[in-house]
Amino acid sequence: MIERFQEVVVTGPNQVELRAGELDLTCIDPHQVIIETDCTIISSGTEIANYTGKAPKVFQKGSWCAYPWRSGYANVGTVRALGKAVTRTHVGERVFTFANHASLVSYNAFSRNPTVNAPIGDAQTEERLIFPIPPETDSGVAVSACMAWIAATALLVSKLENDPWVVVLGLGMVGNLAAQIYQLRGFRVIGVDPLPSRCELARQCGIFHTVASQADAVIDQVKRITNGAMGGIVVEAVGHSAVALQALRATATLGQLVLLGTPRVPVPADLTEFLSDVHLRGIVVRGALTGRFSAYPDAYRRPSHYGTFQMIFDWIQRGLLKLEPLISHRLPPGRIVEAYNGLRDHPEIFTGVVLDWRRRDGL
Repeated sequence: MIERFQEVVVTGPNQVELRAGELDLTCIDPHQVIIETDCTIISSGTEIANYTGKAPKVFQKGSWCAYPWRSGYANVGTVRALGKAVTRTHVGERVFTFANHASLVSYNAFSRNPTVNAPIGDAQTEERLIFPIPPETDSGVAVSACMAWIAATALLVSKLENDPWVVVLGLGMVGNLAAQIYQLRGFRVIGVDPLPSRCELARQCGIFHTVASQADAVIDQVKRITNGAMGGIVVEAVGHSAVALQALRATATLGQLVLLGTPRVPVPADLTEFLSDVHLRGIVVRGALTGRFSAYPDAYRRPSHYGTFQMIFDWIQRGLLKLEPLISHRLPPGRIVEAYNGLRDHPEIFTGVVLDWRRRDGL
């Protein structure tokens, strides 16, 4: 049986469209899961960087995001069919996967890429995440949990000790959620963003201390709020090297600087000055990339994607993690140009965009 579907494809800098495709449901690979999509969410970091051409790999033939690029990595939908080797789900179950923006997806439940825990140069088969969604959880909120999963990586890589102030620079969706997550773990948190609207949204989500300033004024206000202690943990949640330089200045001596955002745009700077400050003040710089963890728990009890999603959905169900206020738009896929351009041009308005593939208006 051949089924037609639509998917989002970024064809070049600032060019995106819906394209038609076909899936043969009579011939399913043993490792494949066929999912009928409810909702996907647009990543304002990775996706918009690739959409605008700021990420250099979009121009490198053969790279994972080379144009034309089938965008998206957060999908909630219902399992329609699955291969005989897949045991983590069943037909009819609503699940989260890292599938792309499409109305019907074929998701490979296994990968054969080198993993973080494998010996260097050893490619091994590793399961990819399939997470069951609680029945009472709205699909738009459920898919937005992917942004909380990204944000939680900052917490997972931090060395949590004493009672440090946590400063989060950048209050987009991921930064806001990182601030919420640290606060849920009992830390005193300061959220920083030059946009007053983002600071106001953070306060609505329960972040008590916010700073809507730039450059030197941020450092002065962090110093005032912390009574000179500064941030024992400082999270750069923007993905911009200039912000990372600013984040270092907000970091306490012997503190931790966590790079949650992915730097993409070159910035002229004095690297020696940066490294000298790290060296002289004993700063620990930590990279917080989600890919360093396995999909499922292992014998060594290391953090896993599955365990992180369990934690996040527990917080959602208990009303502790605020995701709904961060979803500014729920749009049909036919308005994908509006969605991408809104995230690119009006971050103060487009705080989080969910594509609802059940909607037919705008298609």
